[in-house]
Amino acid sequence: MQDVASLPAPSGIGQRLAGLDRGQRLRLAVGVVLFVAIAVAGLVLGRQAEWRVLFSNLSDKDGGAVVAQLTTMNVPYKYTEGGGAILVPADRVHDVRLRLASQGLPRGSVAGFEMMDAGRFGMTQFQERLTFQRGLEGELTRSIQAVSSVASARVHLALPNQNGFFREQQKPSASVLLSLHPGRSLDKAQLAGIVHLVASSVPEMSPTAVSVLDDSGKLLSSAPDAAASGVDAEQLQQTRQVEDLYTRRILEILEPLVGKDNVKAQVTAELDFSQTEQTTESHRPNQTPDSSAVRSQQIVESGPGTANAQPAGVPGATTNQPPAQSTAPINAQAQTVAAAGQTPGAGGLAAGAKRESITNYEVDKTVRVVKGASGVVKRVNAAVVVNHQSVTDEKGKSTKAPLSDAQVEKMTALVREAIGFSKDRGDSVNLVNAEFAAVKDEAVATPLWRQPEVLETARSFAWPLGLAAMAAVVFFGAIRPALKSVVQPAASATASSEGPGAQFAAVEADLPERPQLMAPGSAQDPVQTSEAEHRLEEARKLTRDNPAAVANIVKAWMNGETPAA
Repeated sequence: MQDVASLPAPSGIGQRLAGLDRGQRLRLAVGVVLFVAIAVAGLVLGRQAEWRVLFSNLSDKDGGAVVAQLTTMNVPYKYTEGGGAILVPADRVHDVRLRLASQGLPRGSVAGFEMMDAGRFGMTQFQERLTFQRGLEGELTRSIQAVSSVASARVHLALPNQNGFFREQQKPSASVLLSLHPGRSLDKAQLAGIVHLVASSVPEMSPTAVSVLDDSGKLLSSAPDAAASGVDAEQLQQTRQVEDLYTRRILEILEPLVGKDNVKAQVTAELDFSQTEQTTESHRPNQTPDSSAVRSQQIVESGPGTANAQPAGVPGATTNQPPAQSTAPINAQAQTVAAAGQTPGAGGLAAGAKRESITNYEVDKTVRVVKGASGVVKRVNAAVVVNHQSVTDEKGKSTKAPLSDAQVEKMTALVREAIGFSKDRGDSVNLVNAEFAAVKDEAVATPLWRQPEVLETARSFAWPLGLAAMAAVVFFGAIRPALKSVVQPAASATASSEGPGAQFAAVEADLPERPQLMAPGSAQDPVQTSEAEHRLEEARKLTRDNPAAVANIVKAWMNGETPAA
């Protein structure tokens, strides 16, 4: 049987790998697998699609329907933190939106007058009225949500049943609950517009019957009795506006004189929001009969012969004239006029007759109602501080110097004119000249590692650099040592092909302390010399027959390990 040592040794990569022990082979395999895994992860992360928002702020019902449809369409999706939005790959956003829109998604949780289109047979009058009310609430909700600051809204309408048999009809009312976008707010004009929108959409609804609340439960619309509840937010806002107006006037008139940052002003205004109403009734003195108006007149005639007295006198135009206007005083008492001796027919009274005339005139009266304005300025107090002026001497050095009394007086007069100073009203103006404290603007140097640009760049390169570092660790920790083990036997085999005696002699020279490869005695001992030559010949033969095993033995010696038997 042929000796195993005489069989030809494997050549190439297989021969090199066969020369590795089990631990080296395991480290090489694990290193290659990890290196390939890191490379694949880098390629996947590098080619990962960018995610964009498909829909946000969806209700649970619409969100479930959209997710189910995305699963059917095999479209990858994920949620943002908190589940507020659905994300899809950026290159498929528009395509997915159009395809979902063709299927009516998202349907939305607000339904309007389209609810009336789904009327079923046998619907009662109450159900029709309820469906109409729900549709009207939905349409109002859609209109309110069109406001840029409103994220969502709910409208509740109270529509009483109108009946002609009721003597007093109950008026409709409405409540609106608003949820605003983060950081947004409604001003007075927008709030009034929402109230007017709701009140105008419902017949016979007054704007005072509309209540608007935010999601925290705070009443945004003013209550009907807000004017009688004392100082409210509107009055405080009006006071601040007046104070800001006076402050701006002071700064605008003094800044051109002393500089922009050299004057500070504060104004306190006291406004009177009480509403007063005054009614005045005046009477003019008695006027002449020509300029006065007769309200009533009564003439009484009595005496003998008055009952049977016949008209007498010459018929004609004179007797047909009306009696002359009375010349008696207006407030005088009725006088008895006796025209004794006048003959009938001459326009007078008969003997013994009496006439009483009572005339009432309209009383001249003037009624004037005066209603005082609300928000009248009662008193204004202004406090102004002016910095010292900058003075440059002959050497060009700038110093701070206080203002003169004349300058302070002139500035005080300007401030008084700017705010409309009134001594009778009790206004006060106090202007003080003082040196301002020097404020040094110390620019806080942001460290390089905390700058936003650097952080953004670090985030973008974090994954590539991390993967590269992991690949370097795997390569230099596991793959490179195994490759060195594979390369070293190849070098040993090349050296043995050039001269096995010389190669093994070099190994013997490098390892003089190994007793197996050196003579046990001196060179003059023939027994020891023959034994050393015999062992050297066996080592050379082993090197020629199995160079890989010899290389492993030498490697074990170099690493300080004991070679396996």
